Amino acid sequence: MRAPFDVSGKRVVVTGAARGIGLAVAAAFAKADADVAMLDRDDLVIESAAALAVDTGRAVTGRRCDITDRADIYGTMGSLGPIDVLVNNAGVGWKTPVDGPRDEVDMVFEQVIDINLNGHFYVTRAALPAMGRGGRVIFTASIWGKAAGAEYAAYCAAKHGIIGLVRSLAHELGPRGITVNAICPGTIRTELNEKHITKEARDLVLASMVINRGWIEPDELAPFYLFLATDAAKDITGQAYNYDRGQVMA
Repeated sequence: MRAPFDVSGKRVVVTGAARGIGLAVAAAFAKADADVAMLDRDDLVIESAAALAVDTGRAVTGRRCDITDRADIYGTMGSLGPIDVLVNNAGVGWKTPVDGPRDEVDMVFEQVIDINLNGHFYVTRAALPAMGRGGRVIFTASIWGKAAGAEYAAYCAAKHGIIGLVRSLAHELGPRGITVNAICPGTIRTELNEKHITKEARDLVLASMVINRGWIEPDELAPFYLFLATDAAKDITGQAYNYDRGQVMA
């Protein structure tokens, strides 16, 4: 009988895994003796996976995959074999100011929705034929899936959409023995956040934390994904959990 927090031998797929949260999640599963397929549209995922395989001694593979390309998704997912855990993590956080340049903002809005919402639906559909009873689907949403910020309409809309998608899929896949949940990170120290968040904005955001103020490191967040993949979470589905040090209490 498996221990409640055991993920050893599970076959895990993580999207957006070249860096940041996705890489930390992939590493956490591999270090816990799972076999991991890391997907990303950035070729860096190949290098990241190879390094992680050497570090952990586990079967870790990296595949380039663009989740806005349905043919690429179905081809890639169909080649991975059985899947126990799917982590839908890929995402971008580009600004879409409502009064910004028309063509530019319209194009970015569509791209953000395609990557942060539509692509996750396609990946999940492509994974389901390889996932049996006891399967787990875990989405990376955001505290902005429950709140919002100026100039990030597409990002906020997509993350709100992810939470709705989670709840709908939980109803639909529950009879098949598959759970569906989301994790809503707060302000995580990622390359993207460090590059684009100004010091003034960062200080304001971090001040909204009510405990342990400061950047949340990706590897601090990663164990939450492992928990949702374990037997201890077998009865949890349709939920969106904040990991934000109290930034958004909803």
